[in-house]
Amino acid sequence: MPVLEIAVIGHPNEGKSSVLSTLAEDDSVRVSPFPGETTKCRAFPVLIDGREILRFIDTPGFQHPERLLYELKKLAGKEANPAEALRQRFVSDTSLRDDLELLAPVARGAAILYVADGSRPLRQVDRDEMEALRLTERPRMAVINCKDDDQRYLEDWRSEFRRNFNANRMFNAHRVTYAERIALLDALQAIDQEWQPVIAEVVAAVKKDWQARLDTSVEIILAMLEEILAFRLNESRSRLRDEAAFMARLRKKYCASVAEKEKRAQERLRDLFRHRRFYYRLAGHSILDQDLFSETTWSLLGLSRQQLVILGALGGAAVAVGLDALAGGASLGLFASLGGVVGAAGAWLGGEQLVKGVKIIGIPLGEESLQIGPNSNINLLFVLMNRMFLYFQETINWAHGRRDYPEAVATAGQAGFTQRWPAGQIKTCRAWFEALIHDESETVSRLRPEMREIIAASLMEISR
Repeated sequence: MPVLEIAVIGHPNEGKSSVLSTLAEDDSVRVSPFPGETTKCRAFPVLIDGREILRFIDTPGFQHPERLLYELKKLAGKEANPAEALRQRFVSDTSLRDDLELLAPVARGAAILYVADGSRPLRQVDRDEMEALRLTERPRMAVINCKDDDQRYLEDWRSEFRRNFNANRMFNAHRVTYAERIALLDALQAIDQEWQPVIAEVVAAVKKDWQARLDTSVEIILAMLEEILAFRLNESRSRLRDEAAFMARLRKKYCASVAEKEKRAQERLRDLFRHRRFYYRLAGHSILDQDLFSETTWSLLGLSRQQLVILGALGGAAVAVGLDALAGGASLGLFASLGGVVGAAGAWLGGEQLVKGVKIIGIPLGEESLQIGPNSNINLLFVLMNRMFLYFQETINWAHGRRDYPEAVATAGQAGFTQRWPAGQIKTCRAWFEALIHDESETVSRLRPEMREIIAASLMEISR
């Protein structure tokens, strides 16, 4: 399959670099509020399975569209490749440097993606740019990149686009979703009949790649859950140490270890969806910005009261953790037993209680080995899943052309996705969870495909 080249062209500071960055899923594209930052064409390949299937070209902004149009009109109908003929004629004219540079990929045969800010009025200079591109006789598509919600001038732009381009679309480079990126690529088929087979193959490859990334996301989430839910932290302590201080330190260490495992899984998702140059900050009221073991996190992202009732009916799944104390037959009294069974009214536990799943095993020579974990509170499973679902939602919907990451962004949803799950899925989750914490590897493996389907269905719903 030949590599399809698309030159992204427009007036300076109209958002063309943002559009290119988002389409190419490349946040290394330089996006600046100052015009004239791009002076040379730069290629951004789209690779799938190591193979280049598409190439976007970032170009300088127009500097002298009136003169460019004047010269192209002289060549109209006389040259097979007007863009290349113009470049050759003015190769030594430095006053047209940027304008000739932006025509370089067009002269090679690239299609044109013209970007304009539709939130401002149409000007004569915009009409000159559009007509100049029409005279190159290359396949052309226009994109209205509205930088805000002002659509007063939208119909003026569309009317002018219809005269000069084969197709046009709305495309907000800062808010666009995956589905809208696919729709834009799909629309490119309309700009030239000969390109339809190539673009159809590109779209199919992009869709296949996206599905592969969704499948990998499921595996990332499953692997994180298995690692955290089966996590055991062992540490020896001297009888002479201050018990309260030691247990506080051990509890803090357990929480930090779990948080680090969650963070690694989040970073794998970021890399998978090609966010490499920035870390967006979430708004302070976002549940993802809360501590994993905070009461706010657990109340919002844990099981709903109705689901707790369902679990109780299924056999009284524990939502509290117990203490096994084996130290010469005597409890050391380090933690109170928190055992309990879900009743019809349901039960909520704060984050402080959730890490008290401790086993104390006596060791000779005046020392004891303390083990925290695995945590037997099933709410931990649902809190972890919901946090990963929310992070997945933020990651796939953060456009690569967006550069306002110093500002905090709020998560779209604050309640748990799993709170809508039916009884059958909750039952499967409980069985898988209990097999994990009791180290029943055969049952874990047997139920894993069902868990994969449950998580995959949620990711598909989120990505629509």
